[in-house]
Amino acid sequence: MADNIDPDNLPQATVVARRRTRISVVWLIPILAAVVAIGIAVQRILTEGPIITIVFKVAEGIEAGKTFVKYKDVNIGQVTAVQLSPDHSKVEVTAKIAKSAASLMVEDTKFWVVAPRITLSGVSGLGTLLSGNYIGIEVGKSNKQQRTFIGLEEPLIITGGQPGRQFVLKADKLGSLGIGAPVYYRSLQAGQVIAYTLTGDGKAIEVKIFVNAPYDRYVTFGTRFWNASGIEVSVGAGGVDVRTESLVALIAGGLAFDTPPLATPAEPAAANTVFTLYSDQPTAMKQPDPVARHYVLYFTETLRGLSVGAPVTILGLPAGEVTGVGLDIDPATQSLRGRVEIVTFPERIVARLHVEQTAAGEALARSTEQRRAFFGRMVEQQGMRAQLRSGNLLTGQLFVAFDFFPDAPKTIIDWSQEPTELPAVPSTATDLEAKLTSIIGKLDKLPYDAIGDELKKVLSTADQVLKDADKAVNHIDADLIPELKTISVELQKVLGTADQMLKGADKAVNHLDADVTPELKMTLEDLRRATGTADRVLKDTDATLLGKNAPVQQELRDALREIARAARSLRVLTDFLERHPESLLRGKTEETP
Repeated sequence: MADNIDPDNLPQATVVARRRTRISVVWLIPILAAVVAIGIAVQRILTEGPIITIVFKVAEGIEAGKTFVKYKDVNIGQVTAVQLSPDHSKVEVTAKIAKSAASLMVEDTKFWVVAPRITLSGVSGLGTLLSGNYIGIEVGKSNKQQRTFIGLEEPLIITGGQPGRQFVLKADKLGSLGIGAPVYYRSLQAGQVIAYTLTGDGKAIEVKIFVNAPYDRYVTFGTRFWNASGIEVSVGAGGVDVRTESLVALIAGGLAFDTPPLATPAEPAAANTVFTLYSDQPTAMKQPDPVARHYVLYFTETLRGLSVGAPVTILGLPAGEVTGVGLDIDPATQSLRGRVEIVTFPERIVARLHVEQTAAGEALARSTEQRRAFFGRMVEQQGMRAQLRSGNLLTGQLFVAFDFFPDAPKTIIDWSQEPTELPAVPSTATDLEAKLTSIIGKLDKLPYDAIGDELKKVLSTADQVLKDADKAVNHIDADLIPELKTISVELQKVLGTADQMLKGADKAVNHLDADVTPELKMTLEDLRRATGTADRVLKDTDATLLGKNAPVQQELRDALREIARAARSLRVLTDFLERHPESLLRGKTEETP
């Protein structure tokens, strides 16, 4: 069949142009959806803030999707993930920050966890009890962006928006201070401690404080800071001194600052100025005197109770302090003696001079020659000497006092020595102790047992006397008074018989002659008067001796009562002396009710 096909008559192919197909309307919807999705994604990318990572040691109360990042109490982000670090030692918190707060994420920005905290210095974070913990932020001042941060272990006490200034205090030890401890100015709370750290060499502590406005303007280069923590009790030659700044400082510790009254006026100190932190207020406020003179004193008595810092006075007014207490060998006698080094401040003495003597006082303070001549005259001519005196009998603290002793041996100051030796006299306390020791020794030799025996004998004798007196009174009441009553009755009978005789005689007289009658009547009248007088005497005697309240008996009873009371008092005294023989020296102490 193939042989019958004509190659020339084969059909020819015709090229036809391809027809274009139309896009179906169905595809428009996915395309539009994709465009919208891309637009939304781009918009979201453009509007979303950065994602940061904060590393904390612990993530207390932080939850993904619930915990917010707040700046000035405004939400600027939210935690999206919480996970452990690769080495499992820390917690990595991932947070998405709003676009508006992206510029805040710089390298010195600080983050911390805000939670309820109760400390001795106060209560903070109470709002988180309902809303939950959140992450606080303190914006840094750098311009370099950063996305990974190290969270703070403790929350910041002071944020950048609070007016005031920060200062640094250097101290040997921290004491009871803590973050949040108050800082006082004239007993008003002016700031607080915000941080503390150990110095690089490990020999001191740096305490950072923040002083709120307007108190920060009172911090000048002459301001002194001291530790006002707890209660401070100091015992010295001036007695016992108890100081505390406030109840909060007593419990939680605190600092205080002030400027000495004689300090040179100065401008407010700049922020982050470094100050020294003193241990107490007296040390901080002690003025450094520009003019100071050092001297040495030698004593041949005990120096117990004299310590470095003890005051040196002139006529009872402060003039310096003790700088050293030790021992020395006297080159003349090769014996041991006490050595006391002191420093005096002439300007302090000048400040107490009378106004009219200011010029002379200034000359003494500034001129060494005039000061030596003046002091030499007081020592050589007026007998000025140094003496150890007791500043407190309770604590036994001593101080050095310069006073006048006109009877002191003459001496001359050798100004060529350095330091110059000033003359001294023994303390009167040594003589007083010797006298007290002598008195106590004599009292110890008293025969207290013999005295007690003698007192017992006296009391026994007094008791026997009282018993004899009581017997005498009973004898008077029982024997003598009945006999006196019998005599009185007999006398009354005699007087009655005499009266009858007088009456009979009177009748007989009436019959006698007129010449005899007058004389006889006169005799009878005399006899009658005598009888009446005797009768009255008997009645008075009976009332005096025999009556219930007769004066003689009453006086006798009173006398016996006084004797009995005296004997009892003597017995009580003897018993008390046997129990407390030391009362002969000290007297009777008051008994506690």
